[in-house]
Amino acid sequence: MKIGEARKLYSGKIHEYQQQKRNLHKQKQELDEKIKLTENGKEIYADEAVSLELSYEAVSKKYDEYRNYMEQLMETHTAYANLESTKQQTEAMEEAAQDLAKILEVARRIAKGAKVPGKDEQKLMEYSMEMYQAAKSMAMMNEQKEKYKSMWKDDEAPKENPDPREVADDHEAPLGAPETVSVADTMAGAAGGMQAEE
Repeated sequence: MKIGEARKLYSGKIHEYQQQKRNLHKQKQELDEKIKLTENGKEIYADEAVSLELSYEAVSKKYDEYRNYMEQLMETHTAYANLESTKQQTEAMEEAAQDLAKILEVARRIAKGAKVPGKDEQKLMEYSMEMYQAAKSMAMMNEQKEKYKSMWKDDEAPKENPDPREVADDHEAPLGAPETVSVADTMAGAAGGMQAEE
């Protein structure tokens, strides 16, 4: 299962179990109130109180299990997202360093009086008009007949990087994922455990 799929699945389960915990807690409070208002309430409502307590504990235990796994998922997701982000930053810095080296070479060629393609001159002007003007000034003193090809490829298009979070979502989820069980099944299991004890 991919991390993105697991995050959706367990997020839904956490919400479902959280809602049921609230419902059971409310039922327990209402039952406590009934016990207080009824003579011999503890004895009369004992089975119901035990059943509610067992259901609440079972739901809480499963909720905690899902929450703990979700924390592990989020840590793994963040690690993959950070890794992808760092990779993209490194690539961008490498490209910037290569472009700077090309720009400096174009400025050197112009300064020596060589002919360079208009595209290369344009790149130098966009980078630094002062550097371009200084190179052109030096070119007047160093007239050279050498002609160069462009340092940039015609088909160079800006590279689009994927969203690091999407890359992280596409990795495999960590092992040890808890089995997904409906709240009703968890509560039924708790009630079944109580009947077995009787």
